[in-house]
Amino acid sequence: MREGVKLLGLLLGLLSSVLLSLAAGANWIAPAQVLDVLIHPDALGLSHEWVVTTRLSRTLMALAVGSSLAVAGALMQALTRNPLASPGLFGINAGATFAIILGTSVFALSAPQQWLWCAFLGAAVAGSLVWIIGNRGQGSLNPLRIVLAGAAMTALFSAFSQALLVVNQEGLDTVLFWLAGSLSERDLGLATPLLVVVLVAMAGALLMAGQVNVLNAGEAIATGLGQRTGLIRLLLGVLIICLAGSAVALAGSIGFIGLLVPHMVRKGLSVDHRWLLSGCALAGAMLLLLADTLARVVILPQEVPVGVMTALFGAPFFIALARRGGRYE
Repeated sequence: MREGVKLLGLLLGLLSSVLLSLAAGANWIAPAQVLDVLIHPDALGLSHEWVVTTRLSRTLMALAVGSSLAVAGALMQALTRNPLASPGLFGINAGATFAIILGTSVFALSAPQQWLWCAFLGAAVAGSLVWIIGNRGQGSLNPLRIVLAGAAMTALFSAFSQALLVVNQEGLDTVLFWLAGSLSERDLGLATPLLVVVLVAMAGALLMAGQVNVLNAGEAIATGLGQRTGLIRLLLGVLIICLAGSAVALAGSIGFIGLLVPHMVRKGLSVDHRWLLSGCALAGAMLLLLADTLARVVILPQEVPVGVMTALFGAPFFIALARRGGRYE
């Protein structure tokens, strides 16, 4: 099948991106040497130290975050029937940022593991509020209400965050770290519970791909085929919150992956969500890996936050998409 060949091509591209991510940095390591390190991870040497203790965890984090954002974006666009939808539409980024500031300013939380769970809970609360407000009093989901509820929650949590920062400016350094989006200095051990959430939610999304296709056919057709549309939408909302919330908690606010990748995959692979979601997982991980690799080497010995790099890639695409009226094709 043509889709299978294209998906295999994405997988090979992702593997190449992983190898590049492990090789690139302030000190370049030859790909052959990287492979040797992966085959013999217990061997001694400076290159083993760089690859195993620093770059490998960062690469694995980029894989999880990129695939989560891309799949969450594809589900958001299907759920709201809005081609400009992305995980940020649920107020998830603003909710996570507010939770981080609240935890550091009011409760004096300082451990990275505490920040992770603060961000995840903040994202989950914001997403849940948007879902409840957007669906309140509606027999069926209203995409416009979801957009308005998301915009309102984003503005509300942003205002709360600014108010807390005015009172306690010591939390500014912490919140800037999350707002910029970064994959550096991430402890894979501390992030393991959230990575498990990502894996479970990703598996759930792939299993529901067929139901998403039916839902996309329209309310009347989906109901006529016996689909419980309300339940399906609720499950999709939970999956989006888990995927996007985990991504924000792990890496901060990284934009455009959730918006950009689904359109690329839809155009180059298939509109069928059974292929689309798998393609988004691979392409999202690959794009974030390439952006992070470029962020590490573009201004050596310093590095640019990966959120800045994705914005540079994504902003022109967003403008072009808006000029086309938000059409998929």
